[in-house]
Amino acid sequence: MAAIPQDLLDRIRELERKVRELAGRSQIRPALTEVLHGDIIIGEGGQLIAQTPAGQRTFIVGQTPQGDWGVGIGRENGTAALTVGDDVATDRQMIRMWSRDRDSPDRVLVMDDFYSDRFLGRPWLPFPMYPTPNSAMQGTTSWQYAWIGRGPAQNAVAVLNFSTISSAGGEVRVNYARPGGTTQTLGTWTVPSGSTWLNKTITQPLDGAEWGQDVVFQIEHRNSSSTGAIETRMFSAYTRNTFTADEAPDVPTRTAAAAAVAFEAGADISTDQREEGPADSAA
Repeated sequence: MAAIPQDLLDRIRELERKVRELAGRSQIRPALTEVLHGDIIIGEGGQLIAQTPAGQRTFIVGQTPQGDWGVGIGRENGTAALTVGDDVATDRQMIRMWSRDRDSPDRVLVMDDFYSDRFLGRPWLPFPMYPTPNSAMQGTTSWQYAWIGRGPAQNAVAVLNFSTISSAGGEVRVNYARPGGTTQTLGTWTVPSGSTWLNKTITQPLDGAEWGQDVVFQIEHRNSSSTGAIETRMFSAYTRNTFTADEAPDVPTRTAAAAAVAFEAGADISTDQREEGPADSAA
């Protein structure tokens, strides 16, 4: 049977149907649940935020309202877990791990040092100090080592707490040996005769030390009289973070500027940076 041409109205209706179908399909987009190729860039302000249905932020990256560029990882209860560069002081870019204690959520457990870029801030670490056979001695009037400690520089500031007693009077002094062999006397004190202990606290920035280099502390004492006896006891020795800018240790002399590790796609950390300790560790 010969085909009968549709009339004009039927053709218009068919065209309208196809137009509606095409228009509907143009509004259908695939779910944006993955990125298979390319980068997502957040620049010139703004943040990428993930938060719970209750509104607690668990992940933030981008520029903070204070103007710093940082990263934050939070817990479901709203407390911070790990942050990088979240301060008004945008030049510091500290990394900090925060306590889970709900009563002390602002307590930092692990961090780098605010005022000294190359050192660990927290945790504070004990510094090894060892007594010598002359930590308690009689009759000797020449300087003798009472306590000696040597260890790698981890935190920026060392704190030594000790006490000395002398039956006929004496002296005590503390030396700090930088990497490379330079030694400086931090102080010398007179110990009165009698039965009273002289307590001392030494607070010393680890000047001239790179992170991981060995530093040395020496506590010496001597009797004022050959008939006297003197004893020095160590109570505690540890290193801690800086509290003020004045406590930042002097930067050691560097023969060449250390190249910063680029945080870019494809950048790698060389084997010696990953696995080996700092070069030129002091003998």
